[in-house]
Amino acid sequence: MAEPSEQCKTNRDATRRLREEIPVVVEALTATCNRQDCFDHVNAEPIPSREAVLAVLRQIGNILYPGYFGGTRLDAVNVGYVLGQEMSALFDDLSEQITLAIRHDCLRHDLVCANCAERGEQLAVAFLRSLPAMRETLGKDIRAAQEGDPAARDYDEIIFCYPGLYAVTVYRVAHCLHELSVPLIPRIMSEAAHSRTGIDIHPGARIGESFFIDHGTGVVIGETAEIGSHVRIYQGVTLGALSLSPEEVNGLRNQKRHPTIEDNVILYANATILGGETVIGARSVIGGSVWLTRSLPPDTQVFLKNQELLIAEKR
Repeated sequence: MAEPSEQCKTNRDATRRLREEIPVVVEALTATCNRQDCFDHVNAEPIPSREAVLAVLRQIGNILYPGYFGGTRLDAVNVGYVLGQEMSALFDDLSEQITLAIRHDCLRHDLVCANCAERGEQLAVAFLRSLPAMRETLGKDIRAAQEGDPAARDYDEIIFCYPGLYAVTVYRVAHCLHELSVPLIPRIMSEAAHSRTGIDIHPGARIGESFFIDHGTGVVIGETAEIGSHVRIYQGVTLGALSLSPEEVNGLRNQKRHPTIEDNVILYANATILGGETVIGARSVIGGSVWLTRSLPPDTQVFLKNQELLIAEKR
């Protein structure tokens, strides 16, 4: 076997010297652990797994839309059996993640013991009980999409392809868990939908039935927003809070900061509506790129006046 060349030896020695710097960096990083100005999860109980939560979300999708995403062909003979298997697996996996989330909260914030394992199973069952009603609500959301978008060929296309329906589905799942006071997991779910669709719906928002988001990219719906039934919104719509100083933030954490949208309202693309005291009355229409920080009575239309277009010959 041929001896390594002098160049190979030089490269090998250089690599060795560079790798010897790694332990020094590791030691410096280790020294930053458990410091108040750095964040880590060292010497603590396991926290919920983001990957496991996303797997739970897929399981829930299989149950809410049976036959669409599970990969198993369903018919009248096996649908009950398959759903039973899915529900049993969901109970095990969801209760485990809820237990981890509760335990993490207890230890991180030095709370009174909440019997996390038993509580995790109780909350998982409470969530399972909500699924039949959630399916009915999502059915109304799907029909609203069909009625509101002439490009929608059929319900299958909406379920498979519409990012707005996916975001609303995840919202309704996350909102249910949020209402059950499950920590952390609802936010993991909503941010996963945000990453996938560009639609950011906080699980604390309250949204009525027959809700349709058309296109959807850039939609933001804040934590304390309230949206009635039969509301339609387009891409880029923001239901946000007014800007706050650092001193004001803590005092407003549990107060209403985002607007209320009443029934049968349409919000066109890039409309921005801000403030917890702002109420958009029922059956109103808000045009594209409108900016509102004040309330409107029912049956109001708001549009921007046409801007002047300057058209010149290209030189």
